[in-house]
Amino acid sequence: MGVMRLLGALALAGTFGLMAATGVDAQQTQSRLFEVTKSKKLRVCQFPLYYSISFRNPKTGKIEGIDADLAEELAKELDAKLEIVESSFGSFIADLQSGKCEIGMFGVGATLKRAQAVEFSHPYLITNIYAVTRKDSKIKKWEDMDQKGVKAAVSLGSYIETFMKGYLKNAEVVSVAPPNTREAELVAQRVDVIMTDFPTAIKVTDEFDWATYILPAEKLAITPYAYVVPPGDQIWLNYIDLFVDTIKLDGRLLKYAKKHKLDPIVAP
Repeated sequence: MGVMRLLGALALAGTFGLMAATGVDAQQTQSRLFEVTKSKKLRVCQFPLYYSISFRNPKTGKIEGIDADLAEELAKELDAKLEIVESSFGSFIADLQSGKCEIGMFGVGATLKRAQAVEFSHPYLITNIYAVTRKDSKIKKWEDMDQKGVKAAVSLGSYIETFMKGYLKNAEVVSVAPPNTREAELVAQRVDVIMTDFPTAIKVTDEFDWATYILPAEKLAITPYAYVVPPGDQIWLNYIDLFVDTIKLDGRLLKYAKKHKLDPIVAP
């Protein structure tokens, strides 16, 4: 009787072991890591209007910026052809969930609210909120901004939009949706100031001699930027985390950050 119980237990254990192994195999074959390495194609969602991050050069048609470069690096690591899928801050969650791309790489702020719908990698940049205005503007210091009659532009769907709508009590928050940009609204003087982050603040003030940026006395909405993937694929997320850790250690992150003047905000 004891022998029969032992044989039965061994058979049951073998069954559970097979089921566990099958479950692991299924998870591996369902992972985007497996799909990308098999298809040799990596689809990356990017917002092509983001200065220093993923901005489409109107002269060449090519997307330029730190995430344009690092998307190329990720594709090389995967031995895959890079395919850019245009997205935006207002649509990237739906784009990821619907399978339009395997990953979003365009300076997405890792917020707790967004993390309810998608998953974030380890951070690679950390920034906060800046104001960019014209040198001849009535806004000379941060305190001048929250006044009646002032129009402050933000990108639709950005974490800055959410923050500024709660922060500004008197100024009007103007949400700008693609293909329009905050910068174009400021150039046309339809808004008095644009609320942005370090990458855009540096790029705009470099590109336009009439532009200047203003910082608050204390840093507002300090936010890590990370790569974003669909939920439920731990294997793919682990790989992207390792990619971020690797480019920090081997110097590629700092190299491309310096290329685009973003080295002051590289994440530790």
